[in-house]
Amino acid sequence: QVQLVESGGGLVQAGGSLRLSCAASGRTFSGYGMGWFRQAPGKEREFVAAVSSTGVTRYYADSVKGRFNISRDNTKKTVYLQMISLNPEDTAVYYCAADRRPSAVADFRPNWWGQGTQVTVSL
Repeated sequence: QVQLVESGGGLVQAGGSLRLSCAASGRTFSGYGMGWFRQAPGKEREFVAAVSSTGVTRYYADSVKGRFNISRDNTKKTVYLQMISLNPEDTAVYYCAADRRPSAVADFRPNWWGQGTQVTVSL
């Protein structure tokens, strides 16, 4: 079991950057795959990125590849999503998530979710 709390969301202009953080609790955090999803109003929740338990393997949705970077610090029990070159299509609530499988990336299926943090990109 893990609890996840996102932070770092806010308003940013197109072309700007933003870094999201996800603080996790749980003794076995270092054994979980971690990832990010996002959801815009009226749209389905979509996968954004995932990272393996060791931080070695990463996987990204095509829509964000080359612009977003996921990383983790197991000592701090924190997962990050660095976002650059943001555009209005990136506007959504971003959710941190955990998969109990340590190597889950391309097949990331969350068991636990955070509350979400709003990211708004203006023109």
